[in-house]
Amino acid sequence: MGRWEPNARGRLEQAALELYSERGYDTTTVREIAERAGLTERTFFRHFADKREVLFGGTALQDGLVAALAEVPDDAAPLDAVAVTLEATAGQFDERRELVRRRQAVIAAHAELQERELIKLAAIAAALTGALRDRGTAEPAAGLAAETGVAVFKVAYERWLADPDEHSFAQHLRDAFDALKALT
Repeated sequence: MGRWEPNARGRLEQAALELYSERGYDTTTVREIAERAGLTERTFFRHFADKREVLFGGTALQDGLVAALAEVPDDAAPLDAVAVTLEATAGQFDERRELVRRRQAVIAAHAELQERELIKLAAIAAALTGALRDRGTAEPAAGLAAETGVAVFKVAYERWLADPDEHSFAQHLRDAFDALKALT
């Protein structure tokens, strides 16, 4: 029976994305997502608080970024440390480019999901600010570096999604940080 197969979380994410793309976010229910994944609603709610959260992967990206920042040498300037951190996690986006594009199309079509994405980005900025403070970066530099890094991430992400030549996300991050340096 499907419910005992491994990777319940991944199957739920895939089922939700398929259903949101086929039927729309508003008309898709948690029950339909669980059924498509071969699971129960109870299993869905063990992994996600609601049907929005299935698109946002919990705190995996945020946790990965904080862990990557901890690996950056302590002598790196705050904004440079954030740039290295973002680039260290860029490969995970390239591996799932088509899936990310489909996910973003669903988010772009719903204000509620756009709002949730902005909340997630704010949480990432707050986590990076805290991690920078833990490294000894004082305010306002910690907050400025983290918030600027998230803004660069957002610009690079949008350009990466729209890139017909499919350059890597890391390349788009480098280009965006270079544009920021030229601007400032």
